[in-house]
Amino acid sequence: MTTATERPTPSADPSADLSPHLASLEAEAIEILREVAGQFERPALLFSGGKDSVVVLELAKRAFAPAAVPFELVHVDTGHNFPEVIEFRDRVAEDPRISLHVAHVQDWIDSGAIQERPDGTRNPLQTVPLVETIQDRGYDAVLGGARRDEEKARAKERVFSVRDSFGGWNPRRQRPELWGLYNGRHQAGENIRVFPISNWTEADIWDYLRARDVEIPGIYYSHDREVFNRGGMWLTAGEWGGPAEGETVETKTVRYRTVGDMSCTGAVLSDAATIDEVIDEIRLSTTTERGATRADDKLSESSMEDRKKEGYF
Repeated sequence: MTTATERPTPSADPSADLSPHLASLEAEAIEILREVAGQFERPALLFSGGKDSVVVLELAKRAFAPAAVPFELVHVDTGHNFPEVIEFRDRVAEDPRISLHVAHVQDWIDSGAIQERPDGTRNPLQTVPLVETIQDRGYDAVLGGARRDEEKARAKERVFSVRDSFGGWNPRRQRPELWGLYNGRHQAGENIRVFPISNWTEADIWDYLRARDVEIPGIYYSHDREVFNRGGMWLTAGEWGGPAEGETVETKTVRYRTVGDMSCTGAVLSDAATIDEVIDEIRLSTTTERGATRADDKLSESSMEDRKKEGYF
C-alpha cells in the first residue's frame, strides 16, 4: 500500500495503470452501474465491508465521479460480524458522498419475526430483513458483489436478475443478455438484483485492489487470532456456540478469504501479510473462498440456491 505522499499522479487515461484484462472488466462493470442509474428510480448497493462490495463501491465512485455515488449503501448486519469489518464499514460511510443504511437482524429477532437457529449462525437469517428492507425503502434495484466463480448457484444467475414481489428467485426466469444489453423492466413490487462483477474471479478482485490501491479490512491479511477447529474450519469463539465440548481454542496465524457472520466464516492458516503474498497464495489454491471457509454453504447440497429462491442475495 503506497502512502499519500508516494501515490503516483493519475494518468490522463483512467485505465492506463490496468492490464488489458482488468481494464476490460472495469469498463464492463462501469457500464452496468451506469445502466442501473439510468434505468431505475431508487437503486441501492449491498455493502458488507468485504472485498467484493468494496470493489463495487470503488467502481461506482469511478463511474460517477466527481458526483456522489447515486446508490444508498445497505448492510444487513447479523450482529455477529467481525468488529474490524464493522469499523471499516463505518469509516467508509463517513465520506459525505456516501449514504449508509444498516438493517439489524437483531431487530427482527426481538420482534419475533425470525428466531435464532440452534447452531447459532445468523447468515441464513438475513433473508427476511433483506427482503423487508428492500420493500420498506422502495428499492427497485439492488446491486451486489456476488461473482459466478464463488458458488454453483450464483453461476446460474444473470447480471440483471428479476426477483418477484416476495424477493424470490426463479432460475428458469432468466432473461437473455446478448451483446451486453440489460433489461431492467419489472412489474410493480418486483425488484432487480444486479451483479456488476459477475465475470470477475477472486484473482481479478485482488489484482484490481492492488492496481487501484484500494483499502480493505485488515483481516484479509495474515494476523494472529484465537480460533478453534470445527469440521476442518478455523472459527472464532463467541456467544453463538463455540467452542463446544472437545473443541480447543488455539492462537493461530490466519487470514480470511471472505467475511460474513463470525459463527460460520472460517479462517485459513496463512502467512500472507501483503497483497502480493495473498495473490501468490490464491493462485495456488484449489478451492473457492466460499467452498473452503463458509459453513453456511455446507448446510445442504442446494443451500445457497434454496436461500436465493427465498430472497437471499
